[in-house]
Amino acid sequence: MKQPHQANLAVRLGEPAHVSPLLRVMLAVSGCSVDTVGEWLLKCAVERGAFHYEREFSSTLPSDHRTFSDEEIAVALCLGEHPYNSVYIRAAAQLLSSTRVDPARLARLAMMERVEPILLHIARTAERFDASSEPWRYLRRHLKTRRAAALDALPHWSRFVSQTGVTAFGGPPEIKWLSCRTGK
Repeated sequence: MKQPHQANLAVRLGEPAHVSPLLRVMLAVSGCSVDTVGEWLLKCAVERGAFHYEREFSSTLPSDHRTFSDEEIAVALCLGEHPYNSVYIRAAAQLLSSTRVDPARLARLAMMERVEPILLHIARTAERFDASSEPWRYLRRHLKTRRAAALDALPHWSRFVSQTGVTAFGGPPEIKWLSCRTGK
């Protein structure tokens, strides 16, 4: 049965279509189709430390290609060409919350691939939990957006954190930014 058409992220954000050179290279190197590349990128992010999104992936997805940097994998997850899937954006945020990420390289790549509104949304959300965390602080200072993203098209702040319930001693919930596991 054919799946109903799902709007891509660019449409949800009110952005014009962008044909990503990075995605074209990833398609060629990975051997994925346009329909499977998003799941492959998610699998790569999980293998690199975005543990919160770990699950059973199709055995037909290729292995990670370490020729691509964490910045490239994460930016590719945020591309407007994908059918809308908030998990891609959330996994990108966790993967980028790593000491391995070069903030300047990330900012440059974000501009080239036109994902500044998405990364700035994540950066502003991260500021609520740790204003000095990188690469988010760098992006807030150096990355400009062409236009503001439609907030209802991007994940709510609660989707980028881990939250506990009220503690047994009556304390408030504990809220932690989802950081990438390093060493993967």
